[in-house]
Amino acid sequence: ILTAALGRIMLQDGYDVAPFKAQNMSLNSFVTPDGGEIGRAQALQAEACRLDPDVRMNPVLLKPSSDTGSQVIVLGKPEDNMRAREYRTARTRFFDRVKHAYDSLASEHEVMLLEGAGSPGEINLKDCDIVNMNMALYANSPVLLVGDIDRGGVYASFLGMYETFNRQERQLLRGFLVNKFRGDSSLLAPAHDYLLERTGKPVIGVVPYLKDLRLPAEDSMSFGLTPDALPKHSDALDVALIVVDHIANFTDYTPLELEPDIRLRHVRRAEELGHPDIIILPGSKNVIGDMDHLRDSGLAAAIVDCVKNTNVWVVGICGGLQFAGREIHDPWRIEGDGRSVAALNLLPLVTTLEREKCLWQTESVWAAKNWPVAGYEIHHGVTTVENPALVSMTAADGRLLGFASGRVWLTYLHGVFDPDRFRRDFIDMIRVDSGRCPLGTIQSIYEIEPALNRLADTVRQAVDMNAIYKIMGLK
Repeated sequence: ILTAALGRIMLQDGYDVAPFKAQNMSLNSFVTPDGGEIGRAQALQAEACRLDPDVRMNPVLLKPSSDTGSQVIVLGKPEDNMRAREYRTARTRFFDRVKHAYDSLASEHEVMLLEGAGSPGEINLKDCDIVNMNMALYANSPVLLVGDIDRGGVYASFLGMYETFNRQERQLLRGFLVNKFRGDSSLLAPAHDYLLERTGKPVIGVVPYLKDLRLPAEDSMSFGLTPDALPKHSDALDVALIVVDHIANFTDYTPLELEPDIRLRHVRRAEELGHPDIIILPGSKNVIGDMDHLRDSGLAAAIVDCVKNTNVWVVGICGGLQFAGREIHDPWRIEGDGRSVAALNLLPLVTTLEREKCLWQTESVWAAKNWPVAGYEIHHGVTTVENPALVSMTAADGRLLGFASGRVWLTYLHGVFDPDRFRRDFIDMIRVDSGRCPLGTIQSIYEIEPALNRLADTVRQAVDMNAIYKIMGLK
């Protein structure tokens, strides 16, 4: 978020700036216009810089598929599935491709804004680090170290991090930024003086804790918005979002959370399901494993029972579409041992996980309503159905994008609820079906541009941008 803010500020100040993060770990990804996959955070940062997302902005993306393993995406395409120890050895060979991506992108822009990841002071990782100080050393980039004061111990963390830096790294470190502060920042002056005395590096800004940013979050560590800050109507629809272990692209549901007549709750156990108006089956990085979890936890039976005995709507996106089908097959061992699993059988769909990953920005039409739909696809699964009447969306090339019957509505399109008009019409359709009155007019605007500008205004006031520009050699 801070990288996005600085990117927007530099853009406002007339610089041609591009974001770059050598390696990201997130299940929240985005498809670039040319069909590559990058972290959702880098897509947001590209938007802040008013650039099209580019795979060079995030050359290595790790998508965890288990506690110890991840799918490795290199320059937008799946490279392999690796366990942590295996990747530790392999990532140094990826570094040449990372550096090439950086050089290529940097040759096209005036300013490069590099984001690190996690801690740059992890002693056990520094020798094979490709995203923090080794990347800064390669780019000869001045460094600002950012600390989250809301977690406590930020100044001790700054000092401890400084102690782990070698001489070259200390030369690149030019200052500190304190993030997420609540209160009067002038009270921090003694700590800043102490830090300057011990390290010779100044604190260049204190960024306040920002609530209700209304920007897509990077990962499920910051799952959801702030529901307590968003007032809801008394007749709001009760929406149960099924939370699976490998939930992916959960920002699909951020626009719904903004609506005054949607009360979205996260359901992890069968006893939490109740009798909602809508059940959302989300995307998943491991549909085989998550389907096992749904069955073993009793959630699968609870969902099927709810569908049979109530007027609940089921909305499934990507992996959620696959959960709602009859069978999921993994013949190429994309997600593990090549098993096939029975799914919820809400519709008679059969999904096969293929070797080639579908990565597209896509437009279509929901046939039943003749409503335009748009979004992006990220899936190995190819889904088929014998009854063509169940197909609700197709791509221009004939690919099957969505299926629907009764109150079951499924699509492969992430971001389908981003457009305000479609989202309102879809919600009103369910309101009418449940005996509520439609609201008609758009109730909530899901616009990232105004949010980015508000963010930039706040950070500009909190940070000494002249000092940053001087550090960068721009002033």
